[in-house]
Amino acid sequence: MRNIMKSNLRPFFLILILLTSLNSKALFDENKAILESERNTISVFDRSVNSVVNISTLGRMRARSGFFFSMTNKQVVKGEGSGWVWDDKGHIITNFHVVEGGDNFLVRFNNNKKEYKAKLIGTEPAKDIAVLKLLEIPRDIKPLNRGDSDKVRVGQKAIAIGSPFGLDATVTTGIISAKNRGIQGIGGVEIRGMLQTDSSINPGNSGGPLFDSSGNVIGVNTMIFSNSGSSAGVGFAIPINIVSKVVPQIIKYGIVKRPGLGIAIAEKRELSYFYGIDVEKGLPIQSVRPDGPSAKAGLRGLEQDPRTRSIILGDVILKIDGKEINDFDDIFNTLYEYKVGDNVEVLYRRGSALKKAIVKLEEIKRN
Repeated sequence: MRNIMKSNLRPFFLILILLTSLNSKALFDENKAILESERNTISVFDRSVNSVVNISTLGRMRARSGFFFSMTNKQVVKGEGSGWVWDDKGHIITNFHVVEGGDNFLVRFNNNKKEYKAKLIGTEPAKDIAVLKLLEIPRDIKPLNRGDSDKVRVGQKAIAIGSPFGLDATVTTGIISAKNRGIQGIGGVEIRGMLQTDSSINPGNSGGPLFDSSGNVIGVNTMIFSNSGSSAGVGFAIPINIVSKVVPQIIKYGIVKRPGLGIAIAEKRELSYFYGIDVEKGLPIQSVRPDGPSAKAGLRGLEQDPRTRSIILGDVILKIDGKEINDFDDIFNTLYEYKVGDNVEVLYRRGSALKKAIVKLEEIKRN
């Protein structure tokens, strides 16, 4: 009887051992996967953290004397943000809104905690980008590697390093939640092509790098979509390909040389309100600079009827190189992809006729 029981129990114990072994292997594989993800984050952080900086923006304090305010020579911290090393010449990338209104700038590295003075080389408010240059370059300065934001895929890992709330060397992880977002920028125009991430981005993270799992910079953290101003699972970063296009011009010229058509744009609402002219599709031209490229191509702006003194609608731009144009953001972001001297095909409407013109882009002069 005992032998029979032993023989009956043997398969049960074999199955139990097998199940225990399989469960142990599953737990081991799960822990191994978690550890690999953690190791990747640690590796990116260790390789990059000493190239991510804290930036303090200093400005003169306003003093009150009776009923009047005046500027004093006393420097106060107007804001803080993050930045990162662009090259071994001491150029630091950050956001325009981090340095806006500042007179002097202090840059602090994580590895030596020393504060370095920096000067502002230039800004591009339309893309919320600024470039600082260290007045003294650390001997061990190390630029960060840059990736290709066009190859970024939704769902891939995203790692943010910065100084939220002034807390240096803080790392957060998440994923790329979406691409090609259009967000109203501080420069007054929509920034298109933005990366959306759920990596925690808080005040002070602005200007810091967003990495992929290989440790390449794929974006510059810039905005939080939250009523409270702190992370709510929706943050935005300027794609590195936009940054890589803008920064060399800022370093060379102090500004970005923007290409233009040599025209002024009419506001649709004003045309409708003041003159009863409704334009549903396209962008109406208000005026054409006499010696500009659009004038040379034959485009026209608004005109006044000499007899009735009423305003006559001029040309309405419909497309530039096949891209639809319906508002200022459209024309700004479309032309931003070109260089001064490039030729573009402009499709426009004059009355009921559709016409085309080739316009050579000129540099927009800024005061």
